[in-house]
Amino acid sequence: MRSPRIKLRTCVLLAAASLAPLLGTGCDPIFGAHFLVHPFSMSWMTPIPVMPWATENLERKFVWNKVDYRTVILPEIRPGFPPPRCEDPPDLASALRAMEDVTRGVPYIYEEFRDDIDYIPEKLVDRIDPPRFYPLIGLAQLHHCHWKCTIYYTETVESSYPISIHIRRPRVQVVYIDKDHLHLYTGANPETQRQVTRDLTNQ
Repeated sequence: MRSPRIKLRTCVLLAAASLAPLLGTGCDPIFGAHFLVHPFSMSWMTPIPVMPWATENLERKFVWNKVDYRTVILPEIRPGFPPPRCEDPPDLASALRAMEDVTRGVPYIYEEFRDDIDYIPEKLVDRIDPPRFYPLIGLAQLHHCHWKCTIYYTETVESSYPISIHIRRPRVQVVYIDKDHLHLYTGANPETQRQVTRDLTNQ
């Protein structure tokens, strides 16, 4: 005599086998005339909707932190030459990343856009500190480069439901960006200077 557990398993397998063709073809067993699209009918090729801000979160996590918050180490300031100046202003991409994020909207309910973007960089600080010791680097001089970026853009707010609205207005934001970097300091020791040169040129 077959056990109740085996009989239950057989019934479940028969029911699954009978419903498999219906799920595969998208036929609705209740309404008959209607056809439903199975959400995973394309297996691993099934397109999955992704919000636009999801890509920005990934870029901020894996790319922006490495680029925007890394202190550059430059060679020594050569004696007898004029000191280097801060002549590399932040680019537009860096200024946009420093701005407040666009509001996460819902498609057709509330969406926010920024168009006609322009910016003006302005240097605030250009100063070189005396040599001091930095862990993992050694003796170096910190070069302060502080910038003020004024960003002009047109803010557009749209909504199609429940009320259709379209608002455009000019906006201005100011962000402050520090592009500080280090200059190695070797002093007057020729051997130390040669060692630093070999380390920087990988020779």
